[in-house]
Amino acid sequence: MGKVAEIVPKAIAANILGYLHINTDIVSSLENPQYAFDESRIQYNAGEILKAFESMPFHNYEKVIGILDLDLFVPIFSYVFGEARQAGKYALVSLYRLQKNLDGSTPSTSLFLERAAKVALHELGHLFNLIHCEDENCLMHFSGGLQDLDNASFYFCRYCSTYFRDALSIDRTKGKNTRPERDS
Repeated sequence: MGKVAEIVPKAIAANILGYLHINTDIVSSLENPQYAFDESRIQYNAGEILKAFESMPFHNYEKVIGILDLDLFVPIFSYVFGEARQAGKYALVSLYRLQKNLDGSTPSTSLFLERAAKVALHELGHLFNLIHCEDENCLMHFSGGLQDLDNASFYFCRYCSTYFRDALSIDRTKGKNTRPERDS
């Protein structure tokens, strides 16, 4: 949504395919969600964006991740890197706070893309009904800040990985081509 560098959705899609073997498509960009701007916080309400996102017809897709270059919040947190409806269809990834290090410097492109991919994979986990994991090394562990995100592994723990694999298999048995075989 809005102005997102072309490489970001490509990197996220590549990581989803590489780690989860789920084929992805990158669809046309949507306008910035001005309707969700909260003037008192000078941020965008993630819940309002998800609510509007849910009314959009993405009929050919089981799961949809919106990527934004905006500062998102939910009422109980001052900001969020991403947001998803548990076991839902739609999730958001905010690049806004991923583009600066704690000291204010700009991260390398590879670190920035790694952060974006980690958030996207984490939110996708929520879409497949994974909850936050207690294992600090698991990608489903809650990341409250950049240091947590940077320290997080790029992998799901054994439990979350098994749960994810089972969730993908269940979707396949329902005839939902969520985990198609890779083309050679």
